Amino acid sequence: MCCAKNKFLLVFLGLLALWSVSAKAERADSEKPVHLEADQVVIDEAHQISTFTGNVRFSQGTLQIQGDKIIVVQDKEGFKHGTVYGKTASFRQKREGLDEFVEGYGDRIEYDSRAEKVDFYDKASLKRELDEVRGEHITYNAKTEIFQVNGNGVGEAPQRVHAVLQNKPPAHPTQDKLPITASETLQNPE
Repeated sequence: MCCAKNKFLLVFLGLLALWSVSAKAERADSEKPVHLEADQVVIDEAHQISTFTGNVRFSQGTLQIQGDKIIVVQDKEGFKHGTVYGKTASFRQKREGLDEFVEGYGDRIEYDSRAEKVDFYDKASLKRELDEVRGEHITYNAKTEIFQVNGNGVGEAPQRVHAVLQNKPPAHPTQDKLPITASETLQNPE
């Protein structure tokens, strides 16, 4: 029983490692201007806190965040930490060098521009192409290309994490897997 359990754990960890490969965010996004839309804005210059409420839409390059309320705090170096609230708040960003996006959802999303990290809380889900993970807390780190999923929130009864990982067909068949033609059979009488 112990060996079977360890074997399952190794296979599961291997699948998660494969799923997280190449999940880098679009690097040029950080150099693009920030666009914010909301029904109401309160800016506290003294504390570097901005609060946007009512159908809030944030975009910076390919990065898009939507929610009912976004609170943005800027540190002394200019990095921003945003907390998004909504039923359901959303995050979407293009992956570096690929024509695909990472999309995440939750009742609360926290985005840290310094760490390039996004946390999704409460009924959280994260999708990349056909792959999807769900749990109560998901951390997506664009720098390290790692997703971490927890099934339960703080002080809650344990819940299970759900993951759907799709196999991808090879982009191009390899030379040694191509079918042998009749002319090749005649030239190689073996």
